[in-house]
Amino acid sequence: MSSSFKSIERAALLRQRFEIAGGQVVETPMLQPAGTLLDLYGEDIRARAYVTSDALRGEQMLRPDFTVPVVQQHMAGGAEPARYTYAGEVFRRQEHDPDRANEYVQVGYEVFDRADAAEADAEVFALFQLQLRGLPLRAATGDIGILMAAVDGLSTTDMRKSALRRHIWRPRRFRALLDRFAGRVEMPESRKALLAGEVDTSAPAIGKRRIAEVEARIAALKADAEAAPIADNELNALETLMAVRETLPFALEQMRDIAVDLPSILPALDRLQARVAALRARGIDVDSLDFEASYGRTSMEYYDGFVFGFYAERRPDLPPVATGGRYDALTRQLGQGGEIPAVGGVIRPDLILTLEAEENA
Repeated sequence: MSSSFKSIERAALLRQRFEIAGGQVVETPMLQPAGTLLDLYGEDIRARAYVTSDALRGEQMLRPDFTVPVVQQHMAGGAEPARYTYAGEVFRRQEHDPDRANEYVQVGYEVFDRADAAEADAEVFALFQLQLRGLPLRAATGDIGILMAAVDGLSTTDMRKSALRRHIWRPRRFRALLDRFAGRVEMPESRKALLAGEVDTSAPAIGKRRIAEVEARIAALKADAEAAPIADNELNALETLMAVRETLPFALEQMRDIAVDLPSILPALDRLQARVAALRARGIDVDSLDFEASYGRTSMEYYDGFVFGFYAERRPDLPPVATGGRYDALTRQLGQGGEIPAVGGVIRPDLILTLEAEENA
């Protein structure tokens, strides 16, 4: 039996288990409108997706994931509460890692429910852990919402906080902005010249509103240059927060201490506390469950709360076997005025089969 057939067979079994758990089977087109994905992720998505063009439908992308089209379907008229499951191929360009598959099967489970966010988080995590029992995997968890709350609580301008929030998923850019807003780096000569009025903005415009856009950008940069740097105690607290990596109870304790200088994270920590209780109630060993405050910042751009992943530590060359998290904000972006709390995850049957084969060898 070929490996691809085995993967499809295992995907069908996983989807059946998710159906038993309450998921309604949904299908999504393999070609997705590029406009929606570009609006969500910007031009960066082109480096990770396969783009094509259709004379009638315009620019299209081979499905890079299922979550976005499932959210769109639900927000267009799904019942509440709702649970969905699906299985099928996704397509990701792997230019920086040609050894990784650029086409593979995903099986997913998504929960749309307003009743109890902590309980929904625990439901999804426990369901995925159950599918992976017996495999030598490490579970990692995090919470993007805590970092967002920390940024929102900084004593700085709204423009700076908006820029930091936008780049939470790009750690290098986030770090560069943080250093700049804290006054740790010298202003580039080009920016000094711009602020000093040494740049000619009267040159012929190329494209619509170019001059107006340049002038607005200069005004924004001048306002930023006049703003006070982020306070040292807040900056140090944020850096300490991003470095938190402990088992869940100890991580929560550390972050409670950090909240002395970043009180804006307290509501998010209370939500984490409720999640810990919900996980414990489902039999999850939270005392040995890893928590990383910066987890999910490089690969989970639409998540804005709880995030998790399962990894084969003996095979660091492999991508995560399963990942998931909460994406309330995505439902607002795609909801055309509506929104609903949502959490879900995906699992890769091909990686399960690879690890099982190694265990049985």
